[in-house]
Amino acid sequence: MESIVEEIKAEIEKLNQVLRLLGSGAKTKVKRATAPRRKMSAAGRKRIAAAQRARWAKVRAAKK
Repeated sequence: MESIVEEIKAEIEKLNQVLRLLGSGAKTKVKRATAPRRKMSAAGRKRIAAAQRARWAKVRAAKK
């Protein structure tokens, strides 16, 4: 068990040395392209909110 742990530590050290040799190029992160955010107008949000309020009112009315 101890020998396996020592082998793993040695391998990690080798990999760390490789990373140091590669320099800062290995540290850069790859940024994924994201879709542009869609903006909703205030009027659109008001229409959606009014429709949702109407749906909830219909549900509440059905319970009575």
